Amino acid sequence: MIKLSPKLEVCVDTFAGLIAAVEGGADRIELCSSLSEGGLTPSAGLMKAAAQTGIPCNVMIRPRTGDFKYCRHEIEIMSHDISNAHFYNLNGVVFGVEDGSGNLDTKSIAYLMDQAKGLDTTLHRVVDVISDRLHAIDQAIELGFKRILTSGGAHDAINGAAEIAKMVQHADEEIIIMPGGGINPRNVVTISQITKTSEFHASCSIELKVLSSNLFTRKSPRITSADEVRKLKDALKTTLTFEQPHLTGPY
Repeated sequence: MIKLSPKLEVCVDTFAGLIAAVEGGADRIELCSSLSEGGLTPSAGLMKAAAQTGIPCNVMIRPRTGDFKYCRHEIEIMSHDISNAHFYNLNGVVFGVEDGSGNLDTKSIAYLMDQAKGLDTTLHRVVDVISDRLHAIDQAIELGFKRILTSGGAHDAINGAAEIAKMVQHADEEIIIMPGGGINPRNVVTISQITKTSEFHASCSIELKVLSSNLFTRKSPRITSADEVRKLKDALKTTLTFEQPHLTGPY
């Protein structure tokens, strides 16, 4: 057993967001595009930029918006995107596939896990649309995932905290359960106390007030804030440090 201080993963979808997260002291980056759509695979250019930051970056592997049931062509696209994460020497990948009936598509996931050998792997919030999340934890362990990102099946982690706590207990230290969804400096301590987790996922974003807009610009986009990252990191310092087993692979 080793003691782990709480770790903060910040999801970003722009170069400016990447820099803000690093400046704010994020422990790890989830690199995406289109966070307004829940996060999609980032461009190769952004992957290359992330590789030069010196901070662990895990790449979202999600080829489109909508559900997580993918055809074989989409699975091959995901496989190619995983190869980009290897090419740019990034820390890991984040993905998930379901079968359309409320279960993980373990065959497709096993194929992608084979492509991701040597990388840190996170099963993303596909688990929140799975009928039996506890069984999904067992499957994720068997498949070799390092962690599961979840809101406990709720709209956000604060409302799903009790369910996340059940997932943590069921995981029995075989896999990291990482709360995500609406986590901020004001609720992270409560979430930590309920769930007893050691890793947290947040956007640390603020609404950007724009003076003008055009056909291609949203009126109120959100941007990653280095100050929000710092505030969340400071809040995490007040949480308990939990004992976890030494899990192999990068953090």
